[in-house]
Amino acid sequence: MEEPTFHDEGPRCDVIADPESGVQIVVPRLQHGTAPEDAERLQRVFLDHLIESHEINNSVAWYYTPMMLGFSAHLRPRVTVYDCMDELSLFRGAPPALREREADLFRRADLVFTGGQSLYEAKRTQHRDVHCLPSSVDVAHFAQALAHAADPADQASIPHPRIGYCGVIDERMDLDLIAGVASVRPDWHLVMLGPVVKIDPEALPKNENIHWLGGKKYAELPAYMSGWDAAMLPFAHNESTRFISPTKTPEYLSAGLPAVSTSIRDVVRPYGEQGLVQIADTPEAFVSAVERAFAQRSDAAWARQVQQFLSGLSWDSTQRRMANLILSKTEAESEQAVA
Repeated sequence: MEEPTFHDEGPRCDVIADPESGVQIVVPRLQHGTAPEDAERLQRVFLDHLIESHEINNSVAWYYTPMMLGFSAHLRPRVTVYDCMDELSLFRGAPPALREREADLFRRADLVFTGGQSLYEAKRTQHRDVHCLPSSVDVAHFAQALAHAADPADQASIPHPRIGYCGVIDERMDLDLIAGVASVRPDWHLVMLGPVVKIDPEALPKNENIHWLGGKKYAELPAYMSGWDAAMLPFAHNESTRFISPTKTPEYLSAGLPAVSTSIRDVVRPYGEQGLVQIADTPEAFVSAVERAFAQRSDAAWARQVQQFLSGLSWDSTQRRMANLILSKTEAESEQAVA
């Protein structure tokens, strides 16, 4: 069940079924101007109807934001999971109630998963059963970039060398760094994929060698990456990046792309320490790091090291670990019931 979207019509709830995976995505559609308390009331109605119509019982409640307790706290699931992928309270525009609801969710949760080591270290004292599950990767999907597919139309005319980024473009981006790199090396072209969120699009650097191509579908990313010479993670150092563990790091490597990142803790450790990703924070240092990254593309030893690292980082192995932890909770509950 996703967070609601808003439109001009009355409230409704769309259910989008994916026949291949069996996943059903529930999207509440609320009217513009709906008061927060009414929004939560409507989402509770939608959720209760969904549970009743599908005869859902013996369920696992999986929370990816504590704010969803506002319409689901009445549920009594068999197992409650808090999948904590980021420190949402530090994001721009975070709801004031988020910290209080997270504390409530910690009390209710049977399991807490964190999306990176830094986040694990911050949360492990707040719950009795916290597990670090760093960002994983669908290696086969991104390895399609190695096939050197034809350039997508909006990238085809961009000269090489190209250094690419894909992901949300928001307050976590170091826009000054991006502009600085583009100015130091006007012969390089920075390809930026992703929606612009929570920042003014007018604030984006306007250098001629920076190309803002907008959001792309997940399925399209390998084709874009196939046309890059290196990748980058130009994150700022601020409260919203304090605990991030960027999923893009292993995705770039799966695509065969050497990458340069600012000194984000969960990139430095382990990627920077193992020489898998270059680390730099100033425009001049970033340019030097990109030049080293270019050289890595022909480094067979680096490629072998990357493949070895990625071999233990699949979403399948992460899912199996999660499933086993959940199963252990249901088995323990069953044993208690018998006793």
